[in-house]
Amino acid sequence: RVDPRRDKIELDGKRIVHESPVYAILHKPRGVVTTLSDPEGRPALGDLVKSLGARVFPVGRLDYHTSGALLVTNDGDLAHRLAHPSHGVEKEYLAEVEGTVGGGALNRLRGGVELDDGVTAPAKVSQPEPGVLRITIHEGRNRQVRRMCEAVGHPVTRLVRVRIGPLRDAQLRPGEWRALDLAEVKALSEAAAG
Repeated sequence: RVDPRRDKIELDGKRIVHESPVYAILHKPRGVVTTLSDPEGRPALGDLVKSLGARVFPVGRLDYHTSGALLVTNDGDLAHRLAHPSHGVEKEYLAEVEGTVGGGALNRLRGGVELDDGVTAPAKVSQPEPGVLRITIHEGRNRQVRRMCEAVGHPVTRLVRVRIGPLRDAQLRPGEWRALDLAEVKALSEAAAG
């Protein structure tokens, strides 16, 4: 047994330091890449999470032009379970699209859409107002919601992720983050148990 507060642990001569688990939700702004740094010099997630005081990484990705809820953590096991489609953790988006989406397009989105990398899993889709779709998926393919909407003839003009599993925070402004409380971490863990 190892007590990280008392024992010194090394691997190949380098000390391994135990980090306490960190869990936070961030509102990723548009125009920020979901990496800790960017070789092209674009604004990156790492700039927004420096103040967490711990080395964290994003759970999944949001593309450069998408904003909204993004989890960051140093808990690799939970991150993997939340991001992997086999665990069925839902991600909910609000998509402003070109045109008013008719019933046929809505049914295609709900049933699965043929994309260049295969058919998507069925999605939960509603149209709360003309030109706005609420889309809930559990996969995480590259630019999936944008590609699904384009495939049914309604390109996305604005995309915001509003929920990850049971977690949402409409109070966060772009670029802001907050630590999760124990109940939220437990709820995320339970959502990723499936």
